Amino acid sequence: MGSRTAGFTLIEVLVALTIGSLVVLVAHQLFVGIADQGKTLTEARATVDRAANARRWLDATFLSLDVGTEGASGFDGRPDRVSFSTWLLTPDGWFERRVVSLGIADVRLVATITPGTPITLMDSVRDVAFDYLLEPGAESRWVREWVSPVSATVAVRIRLQRLVKRERGTAVTDTLLFLIKERG
Repeated sequence: MGSRTAGFTLIEVLVALTIGSLVVLVAHQLFVGIADQGKTLTEARATVDRAANARRWLDATFLSLDVGTEGASGFDGRPDRVSFSTWLLTPDGWFERRVVSLGIADVRLVATITPGTPITLMDSVRDVAFDYLLEPGAESRWVREWVSPVSATVAVRIRLQRLVKRERGTAVTDTLLFLIKERG
């Protein structure tokens, strides 16, 4: 009779290595999936934060609109862009009158502050339409254009057509409404 020594056969070692490598592969895929989910969540949070910051900035800009006073420019509201004077908060903590223009540049809604650099407010914008409310009331109508050196509208409505899924070209329309404070 043959004697058997303690140890593993080559087949047993290969099976153990195969099972170990499968465990490592599954663990790697699991960690990659978790990392991708974290990256997607971070990108979504940055997008939501950017949209909220843009909305706050637009609210403050329209509420501080300054038209018809000495040194202010007029209100130039067109169907695809708008330009006006407003009081903006500086990094030093005081307000400064600046001319702000809103419109599309490439596929972004951009605020151009004169003088200064443009600010991207929203990405993936296919089209923008501005509407202007001239007076409050149930019978009031929105107009597509309002140009005046001495007066502004009561409200500005911005309709943005945004691309949601680039691969399919799906677009949604967001409507933003900004009231302009009463002056005088």
